[in-house]
Amino acid sequence: MKVYKSKIGVELVAFLSLVLGGVALLLAYKGHWLGLLFVLPEAAFIMYLFMNTYYTVDGKTLKIKAGILFNSSVDIDTIRKIAETNNLLSSPAASLDRLEIEYGRFDSVLISPKDKQGFISHMLAINPNIEVQYKAK
Repeated sequence: MKVYKSKIGVELVAFLSLVLGGVALLLAYKGHWLGLLFVLPEAAFIMYLFMNTYYTVDGKTLKIKAGILFNSSVDIDTIRKIAETNNLLSSPAASLDRLEIEYGRFDSVLISPKDKQGFISHMLAINPNIEVQYKAK
């Protein structure tokens, strides 16, 4: 069993810090202390999700976990394609430097393993039929 932690993207952290920090500062400046009771737990929950997003390869199964919000399993033998992407869709990925995994007939998921190349190599060792598509550098 091998665990791949999610890469934490500076771009997401900066954006969320700016938005949530700005709202928190505005609420504090205006003296709306009750509003802070909503903003601060949201920030803590987002930090929890970032720290608890990971991908586990257990035998021929890829398990994808993002805190308590997302828990899914993919049979690696059903993976057809892995493509590098910066897709903005909501996903179990803490960075915009992502991999789109297409599996089954029409299913896909976006993930962001810190060790992308190691992850791809691991997938290919289990299923050499996976098509890998890299972004142009």
